[in-house]
Amino acid sequence: MGKYDIYKKQVFDCIMELVSEGYVQGTGGNVSLRVEGEDVIAVTPSQREYHGMTVDEICVVDFDLKPVVDNGLKPSMETGMHIAVYKNRTDVGAVVHTHQIYASVFALLNQPIPALFDEVSMTIGALIEVVPYALSGSPQLIENVKSKLGNRSNCYLLQNHGALSLGPDLARAKRCAELLEKEAKVYCLALSTGKEVTVLPQNIQEMMGKIVAGKQDAEIKRREETKTKV
Repeated sequence: MGKYDIYKKQVFDCIMELVSEGYVQGTGGNVSLRVEGEDVIAVTPSQREYHGMTVDEICVVDFDLKPVVDNGLKPSMETGMHIAVYKNRTDVGAVVHTHQIYASVFALLNQPIPALFDEVSMTIGALIEVVPYALSGSPQLIENVKSKLGNRSNCYLLQNHGALSLGPDLARAKRCAELLEKEAKVYCLALSTGKEVTVLPQNIQEMMGKIVAGKQDAEIKRREETKTKV
């Protein structure tokens, strides 16, 4: 077994689960996982139908987009966006980009999703912001994503595009995508009634933000200690 095979398998398993759950379709959406202690990621390939894809088709590239394992395939066209997240959010070890339905509704409306449930906010953060539109894979989209990362949320809406979910590992990044979809669906249904939608009290939002930041700080410290040992 090669050094990076475990990372490729995790990315493959995650994208297959997202396909089966309807979070990605066809060749849309992508998943990446950072290799522990290295500026290297395993990432889904570009323009490959996920149905029928194999583990060997998962790409492994460094932060300069150079192949570390050459399988003859190009990494996702959104790989630059993933790498920008890893460079600017050192707590992040996995990135999940989806085209999930209800989150995409708010991406089209250009409407952030406020703090509605404490179980969601203590995992994602108090506010799910919208990243301004730019073409998929473009340098402008990368810059737009980078401009929003400072709020330390674990989910973002990509205007007229989809959603971006982050986590220290793939299980938790995928969990954020699931919580985002739950919150987006309920928010959409609540808004459809025409009645006022209540949000979490401000002091609770602030508390949830501190909880999320605390977890991220702990992960940053863990990664720094691991890198020092290596």
